[in-house]
Amino acid sequence: MLQFLHHALEFMPILLQGAWLTILVTLGSLLLSTVLGLVWAIMRVSGIPLLANLSAAIINLLRGIPIIVILFFLYFVMPDVGISLSALQAGILGLGIAYSAYQAENFRAGIEAVDPGQLEAARAMGMGWGLMMRRVVLPQAVKIVLPPYGNIMIMMLKDSSQASTITVAELALQGKLIATSTFQNATVFTLVALIYLVMCVPLILLVRHLEKKNRK
Repeated sequence: MLQFLHHALEFMPILLQGAWLTILVTLGSLLLSTVLGLVWAIMRVSGIPLLANLSAAIINLLRGIPIIVILFFLYFVMPDVGISLSALQAGILGLGIAYSAYQAENFRAGIEAVDPGQLEAARAMGMGWGLMMRRVVLPQAVKIVLPPYGNIMIMMLKDSSQASTITVAELALQGKLIATSTFQNATVFTLVALIYLVMCVPLILLVRHLEKKNRK
């Protein structure tokens, strides 16, 4: 136990640097996926066949490609066409694009869950489509999508480890590098697991609270 604590004090500063990068990748990709997902969802429910079909095609394409392939494409292929991204930029962009498909389906489900009677009432009051979305549909849809949105946030936090495949020195990669150089595999990966747990548990509790509140 004393040996574990000794190594923990030695390794923790480096692991915390990796944890900070993990949080940075998660927040950046969460913001990007939210914006893109909302765009895909609005296109999907717009009632315009061209936009709806284009959105469906984009969502199916992104859901069918592994995240790691998107990361490799952005980091290794894009420089061939003159667009060079840092590992961190490619990680945030790749995760954000990949998860925008899941965000879009979440948002679409929330929008379609709004009572159709309220849409008819909004139209009867003379509201246009844009005004109806802003004042009637989206405020109610937000409450519906919050619990699954929290679950997506947790998944993104854990999947941020895939950014290590393009050399982003986040928590998982830092743990691997320390374990490789010190051979303290059990200690290092126990610490990595505990740090992930510390980051995820508050989000899990938040999702549980939102689910209970939504049921009420």
